[in-house]
Amino acid sequence: MDINLFDFYLPEEQIAQYPLKDRDQCRLMVINREKPGHEDRKFEDILDYLHEGDVMVRNNTKVIPARLLGIKKETKGHAEVLLLKQLEEKDVWECLVGNAHSVKVGSHIVFGNGELECECVKVLPEGIRHMRFIYEGIFLEVLETLGQMPLPPYIKKQCEDKDDYQTVYAKVPGSAAAPTAGFHFTNDLLEKIKAKGVEIIDITLQIGLGTFRPVKVQDTKDHVMHSEEYEISPEAAIRLNKAKEEGRRIIAIGTTSVRTLESNYGKYGRFTPVTEATSIFISPGYHFVAVDALVTNFHLPKSTLVMLVSAFMGRNTTLKNYADAVSLGYRFFSFGDAMFIYGRYNEDNAMDD
Repeated sequence: MDINLFDFYLPEEQIAQYPLKDRDQCRLMVINREKPGHEDRKFEDILDYLHEGDVMVRNNTKVIPARLLGIKKETKGHAEVLLLKQLEEKDVWECLVGNAHSVKVGSHIVFGNGELECECVKVLPEGIRHMRFIYEGIFLEVLETLGQMPLPPYIKKQCEDKDDYQTVYAKVPGSAAAPTAGFHFTNDLLEKIKAKGVEIIDITLQIGLGTFRPVKVQDTKDHVMHSEEYEISPEAAIRLNKAKEEGRRIIAIGTTSVRTLESNYGKYGRFTPVTEATSIFISPGYHFVAVDALVTNFHLPKSTLVMLVSAFMGRNTTLKNYADAVSLGYRFFSFGDAMFIYGRYNEDNAMDD
């Protein structure tokens, strides 16, 4: 499909620059795929749409302060390095490097007062480099001192509190971006959800380029997703399969949870405990096999994320609801408002997509 089919108008002032103090007080657009229109609610009202026996699946990844600003040892020029994922070789990471043309095999970048240094050991296209890090002590502790949270470029100011760019259930360090649909959940709201008889299951997808890299091709079928590591534990697989067998709703919190569940179930025919990589790209025409409902934010124009949502409820329906969100003053992107999409998907109504 033409990338321009996923474009829409968004005033810059509706790009949220900070999270709300009370996370569950953001706005929630509720969409039932079985009928037109939507409801406008507060996020805490999601309780009204959940039923005993539902299963909510959330990505418990934790964002690391993956943005490093340093100096190139050879040229003394400034360098920015974004950690994407840790590789099997000790202390080697796949990184996105700014002005990467000058970073070749053997190039060194120094951070802070020399507490951290990295050496380029492999050059890949699109600004990707494999970098070996040199340090003393524990790497994540060094990052906490020298690194910044890897906020998207449309957020103009660093968070005063690093926890602002984490979900309250973040647990497994390793992501270069947050699963932002989870931002709206508070511990209190999660307790109320559990009290209603909803089962909550954690999976992990370490977010990297596959999630946030922009689409640079004209035809979406030519887009290639970068792979990201995910894990489904044996306990999670058992509970998910039981829910599936009993016909209970599986509700994904965010697009990363969707991609994890669909990758796993689509590959194995049932939920299977595994640690592996996925490069699944979900766009209109995809047939969902694992997920019944979705909590998600409002995403960037022409992004793989808006394509996934378009696959879930139809492109025309998605763009209509996005246009309504703009006219109603909803806040967009990472710190913005949310959608809850549920109900049986009517494929007949999506034929024009």
